[in-house]
Amino acid sequence: MRNKLDVGGKTRNQTMRRLLEQARYEVLPTESTEQKVVENVPLDRMITVTASPSKGLGATFDLAERLTGHGYAVVPHLAARMVSGRGELAEICDRLTSGGITRVFVPGGDAEPAGDYPDALSLLEDLVALGRPFAHVGITGYPESHPQISDDMTVQAMWDKRRHATHIVSNLTFDPAVIKVWLERMRKRGITMPLLLGMPGPVDRTKLLGMATRIGVGESTRFLAKHKGTFARLAAPGGFTGERFLARCAPALGAPTAFVEGLHVFTFNQIAETEAWRTDLLQRL
Repeated sequence: MRNKLDVGGKTRNQTMRRLLEQARYEVLPTESTEQKVVENVPLDRMITVTASPSKGLGATFDLAERLTGHGYAVVPHLAARMVSGRGELAEICDRLTSGGITRVFVPGGDAEPAGDYPDALSLLEDLVALGRPFAHVGITGYPESHPQISDDMTVQAMWDKRRHATHIVSNLTFDPAVIKVWLERMRKRGITMPLLLGMPGPVDRTKLLGMATRIGVGESTRFLAKHKGTFARLAAPGGFTGERFLARCAPALGAPTAFVEGLHVFTFNQIAETEAWRTDLLQRL
C-alpha cells in the first residue's frame, strides 16, 4: 500500500510541477500593472491582458505593447463584442503584429456588441479570412455552467471554434470533480486542443472585493462579481488553496488523454504575491 501511495504522490507532484512551470498570468490593464509585472515577474512568464468595456481595447493593447517591449510574451484579450467589424479587426491585427505580438485570446466579452460580432466565433471566422495573422489563438472553456448559456451549448461552441483556435483557457472553478467530468466530456466529444487550466492565484479578500466592484473588467472579475460566495472560498481559513486544488486535480490533469499543458492564473493584479506563491510551491515540490 505504501509503495502505491508513494508512486501516486510522486506522479501527482510531477504533474503539479509541470503545470506550474507552464503557468501564465492574467492581469488587468490598470496604471500600476506594468510596474508590478516588470518588478516581480521573470521574462519567461507569459502575460495575458484582459479587455475592459469601460477602458476600451486601447488600454489592453497599450499595455500589451509596453510589456512586449520589456521582453515578455504577451496575450491581449481581443473581446469580440468590442470590435465593430472586419475593418477595425484588420487594423487591430496590423497594430498587434507590427508590435511583435503573435498571440491573442478571443472571448465574446462583457460589452454589448459594438457591431458585427455578437460572439467569439464570428470574429474567429474573420481572423481566418484575414489570413490567420496570429500563431496562437485561445478560446474560453466553461467547466462550470455559464450563467446565460447551457452546458451543451458551451461544449458545442468549443467544437464549432476548434478549427479557428489553437488552445482552450478554462474559466474559474473550485471543484476538482467538475474539472474531471468536464475534461472527459470535452475529450470524448473530440475536442482535442491543448487546455490551460484557469485558477486563481493567492488573493487578499479585501483587495479582491474592492477591485471586483471598482474595476469590473474581464471574464474573471465578472465571475467573482456574480458569485459572491467565491470571496469566502478564497479567503476563509481552511477554504480554497491553490496547492490543494492542484493536488486534487492532478490525477485528471495528468492523464495522457487530458492534454492539459499549463495553468492560466487569474492574478487580480496581486502579481508579486502570485509569482511568490508559484516559485515557493515549485521549490517545495
